[in-house]
Amino acid sequence: MNEKLRIWLEAARPRTLPASIAPVVVGAAIGFAEAGWRPLVLAAVLAAALAIQIATNFVNDWGDFQRGADTPDRVGPRRAVAAGLIPARTMFSAAMVLFAVAAVIGLGLIGVGGWPILWIGVASILSGLAYTAGPMPLAYVGLGDLFVFAFFGPVAVLGTEWLMIDRTTEAGWLASLALGALATAILVVNNIRDAEGDARAGKRTLVVRFGRPIGRGFYVLLLLVALLVPLLLVVLDLAGPPVLLAWLAAPLARAPLQAVFLPNAGAALNEALGATARLHLAFGALLAVGFLL
Repeated sequence: MNEKLRIWLEAARPRTLPASIAPVVVGAAIGFAEAGWRPLVLAAVLAAALAIQIATNFVNDWGDFQRGADTPDRVGPRRAVAAGLIPARTMFSAAMVLFAVAAVIGLGLIGVGGWPILWIGVASILSGLAYTAGPMPLAYVGLGDLFVFAFFGPVAVLGTEWLMIDRTTEAGWLASLALGALATAILVVNNIRDAEGDARAGKRTLVVRFGRPIGRGFYVLLLLVALLVPLLLVVLDLAGPPVLLAWLAAPLARAPLQAVFLPNAGAALNEALGATARLHLAFGALLAVGFLL
């Protein structure tokens, strides 16, 4: 692979991208189960969601460098701007290009879903920018978990469902909680790993504010919330028993759980982050299959 392309691919943080894919797939599956299917729209939603997430990752690379969060003793994967591999201005410009691509795709989706899609798109792009940029970056004031939960859970699942069938369902609302919880769990692993560096840079994540033990407990709670959702879908008669297939993803939680609870996990949390993302994707895929059966 070309070295420049490899650097940009690394900066896109491919391990985290399932967080964009899984909720869209689940929202589309619920729509299909309700007799709605728009494959071209689904492709457009996936493209826009990935563009926004990658753009946000680029802004994070740029923003954390500007605020001194990425230092030489960083435990996580190298950051392209901090490592001198991509100039800061180039990284920020690339993010703006991707946000623009997402906006163009979104204009087409407004013709399908109407004005609610406009507001979802605008809010998603603004949140991606505000995550580590601007006068009060969300990640630096402890609001990152809330926004990740909202935009990778209810916003993504229900927005996709709306585009498939022009409405949302109770099943979609409940399922979105599981997807949002697992996306937030990915962030929590990241924040547990980077707690010391974040504290020095003034990045007041929930883990920095309350400590690693609380962060570990929060991680467990998020996994439990996700695993509880399929059962609630069945008990509340919002979906059939096949949605319990999502529980087949549960064994994937074992390795990241072990890493999260290591007293000095360090670099082991890099793999735990990827493993949590794989859990998220597998859970979402199996839940989607359950809705389709």
